[in-house]
Amino acid sequence: MELAFGKAGGLVPAIIQDDRTGDVLMLGFMNEDALAETRRTGQVVFYSRSRDRLWKKGESSGHVLKVCDLRVDCDADALLIRVEAVGPGVCHAGYRSCFFRRIEDDGVPKIIAERTFEPDQVYGQEKKR
Repeated sequence: MELAFGKAGGLVPAIIQDDRTGDVLMLGFMNEDALAETRRTGQVVFYSRSRDRLWKKGESSGHVLKVCDLRVDCDADALLIRVEAVGPGVCHAGYRSCFFRRIEDDGVPKIIAERTFEPDQVYGQEKKR
């Protein structure tokens, strides 16, 4: 089976899920090279749209994602990657998951998780948002 990289300009979304808990940790994008490197190394490698290059998760922080299971959806245009997350979190904002906010009934996002690490200590000023 070939993945349908052509549907979205050469990229497929990759949902990252904690293999142990089932929590969704983040969403990234992969091109063919990122998928090949992920399969070769056993650690998740994305294609960074903002940097226009491959990006190994954890290259700055050391918080790598070890692949436990790699799945493809029925349309062959999205991936689900179950991982062992090494480190206190995957989010550049300092949370275990990038999905640390819930949209309340009034439409306002509310933080629903505790920070698991201090991003300035891990990334310096690089990831200020």
